[in-house]
Amino acid sequence: MPERGADARRVQDFCDARWDGEVLPLVREHIRLRALSPAFDPDWETNGVLDRSADAAAAWLRTVTLPGLRVEVLRAPGRTPLVFFEVPGDGARAEETVLFYGHLDKQPEGDGWADGLSAWEPVQDGPLLYGRGGADDGYALPAAVTAVRALAAQQAARPRCVGVFEAGEESGSPDLDHWFAELGPRLGEIGLVVCLDSGAGDYERLWLVTSLRGHCGGTLDVRVLGDGAHSGDAGGVVPSSFRVLRHLLDRLEDSRTGEIRPDALRCAVPPERREQARTAAALLGDQVWRRFDWHEDEDGHRTGPVTRDPEELLLARAWRPSLAVTGADGLPPVAKAGNVLRPHTRVKLSLRLPPEVDSAAAVEEIGRLLESDPPHGARVRFTPDRVLADGWHAPPERPWLRDALSAASRACFDGADVARIGQGGTIPLMGKLTRQFPEAQFLACGVLGPGANAHGPNESLHVPYAKRLTACLALTLNAFALVP
Repeated sequence: MPERGADARRVQDFCDARWDGEVLPLVREHIRLRALSPAFDPDWETNGVLDRSADAAAAWLRTVTLPGLRVEVLRAPGRTPLVFFEVPGDGARAEETVLFYGHLDKQPEGDGWADGLSAWEPVQDGPLLYGRGGADDGYALPAAVTAVRALAAQQAARPRCVGVFEAGEESGSPDLDHWFAELGPRLGEIGLVVCLDSGAGDYERLWLVTSLRGHCGGTLDVRVLGDGAHSGDAGGVVPSSFRVLRHLLDRLEDSRTGEIRPDALRCAVPPERREQARTAAALLGDQVWRRFDWHEDEDGHRTGPVTRDPEELLLARAWRPSLAVTGADGLPPVAKAGNVLRPHTRVKLSLRLPPEVDSAAAVEEIGRLLESDPPHGARVRFTPDRVLADGWHAPPERPWLRDALSAASRACFDGADVARIGQGGTIPLMGKLTRQFPEAQFLACGVLGPGANAHGPNESLHVPYAKRLTACLALTLNAFALVP
């Protein structure tokens, strides 16, 4: 064993004990806070819940016994708070810095929570802790600090660590550039970035996320009349705004297959990512699509995936664009819908973009495509969202990181090797950090595996996986500190 190398069994025991005694109670309290991201709570400054969430995290950090730990909550008028911590290193490469990232803000509670479960009251059922914000992303800060503590407890070598935990990620991280500029040289020279806001293919091994999709969207509004008209009088004379909208969307998406049509919204899949998707597909099989709660009617008919080829599904969710209509105006509830040809239809569009597609160019192309030459002269307006996000493609892994992740996964997951997967979600920070620290390595990971259902009903944290992930982080930090 290298000098001051960590003992994996002791690391795992330490992490398990701290999770049971400290981390789980902290995550439960985090779930109870309605810390909605500013995009979903315009009164966030007045109600102060995001501030309370940051204060609660900082208060726990100040109780932690860790040599040299410094904690600060950064605040400024009109900006969401940010929790920052730094811990000096202890070893030959003590000044090499690891940056941990996560967030404290949450999505709204949403509908559809199962009986006995609630967004704002934690409930543990077997390995799962239910509640909004536990997995996305309330576990992240205490997990990061616990990993560092596990090394300090056995005097194993560890690098300097800093933590940046924001409160605006679910709104596109609008304040993060400001806080990074303010932190400036306090961050240090970053050699490894650990992002804890991502996912896992299953709970049987450590998963490394190698890419993230970007995002853009907007509102598409189609108007054909000033006032609604009796469908018996206007039908066949006035074009339906819904039909016009269907026609416009078919320019963007093939309604038969879901394929996004414009070439400008595509990019090539790198060969190594194809190979990693093939490996992940062999591990996961039909779990790639069975993880979702497919609708089944009383006759046993069930909705199914667009294909049952797991490799194609993994590539589609990580490297291909996709469209979702996430909201609509102008459509009355079915129970109140009369025989009226409606004057307008407006929908909210959300597009996931491949990792290497520029989001600003994409949204410009979408607007041109939807607004040009509208059918029947209908008034068509596409209003882009203000927040755009580019995707991310991880830089190549250096040998030390590849070996460290493999060893950590085998030690903490009963011999199972690390696996790699592309994720369909978006983390705006990752591309910024890659540009800011071009020499850094990246460890993007998280607990959002099968059934976690972040942003949806019944969000859950798989506690055993979170414990093992924490131990893997500690072992990886130790390996980083020991790199010659």
